[in-house]
Amino acid sequence: MKFCVLASGSKGNSTYVETEKHHILIDVGMTCLQIEKRLEERGIDPNIIDMVLITHAHTDHVSGLPVFLKKHHPQVYITEKIEKEANLKLDHPIYIEKEITLENLKIYAIKTSHDTDDSNGYILEENGKSLVYVTDTGYVNERYHKLLQNRSAYVFESNHDVERLMNNPHYPHQTKIRILSDRGHLSNEDSAYYLSKFIGSNTKVVFLAHLSEENNTPELAKQSLMKELEIHQVPFSNIQIALQKEATELITL
Repeated sequence: MKFCVLASGSKGNSTYVETEKHHILIDVGMTCLQIEKRLEERGIDPNIIDMVLITHAHTDHVSGLPVFLKKHHPQVYITEKIEKEANLKLDHPIYIEKEITLENLKIYAIKTSHDTDDSNGYILEENGKSLVYVTDTGYVNERYHKLLQNRSAYVFESNHDVERLMNNPHYPHQTKIRILSDRGHLSNEDSAYYLSKFIGSNTKVVFLAHLSEENNTPELAKQSLMKELEIHQVPFSNIQIALQKEATELITL
């Protein structure tokens, strides 16, 4: 299994995952041209994309999907509620509510908590390797914690520093409350708390994702996780940041 985060943040999100028989995008939240460019920069032909997983209906996760579908024709995996909320006119989507198995690839859909009608995170598992993708959620339901533990890699939201958010004069109070709510986004502290429980001996890399450009910095996000791991004596150090303006390297698990 290989993956790279093409973009992560409020201006557009997409992650590429390569398995033995499939080439997958999680979300298409940028223009088709941008997606193609970032794939090609990593030596990936956009025409090989055969699957798209959608997390939720917000434009920074689906805006590029209609054009990408017309040009490359991948199979879309989505929920009925997300399809309806995003006003997508999809031909033969496959609705994913819990889990599906495709050859030796298993995909688990886990319900996240965001200010939308429906939203998913995903775990992709194949041949003993696995990738967790969880962003845009106010919390992670305890019923999924065991399933999320000791995975090979995590792309996991670390959206904001609470103090920076609350002191930001450009954000209305109601917006701050929404972000901090159970249907908002994970703070650095929230993210660190969960990851300190999930990271295990099989974990190779963690990408902190969906960082706010105004209310966070890569240094703050990383420091929060390192501090929490130290407190809980979790021996792990390969913490990387998924950025908005450039793709990460292609990681082989």
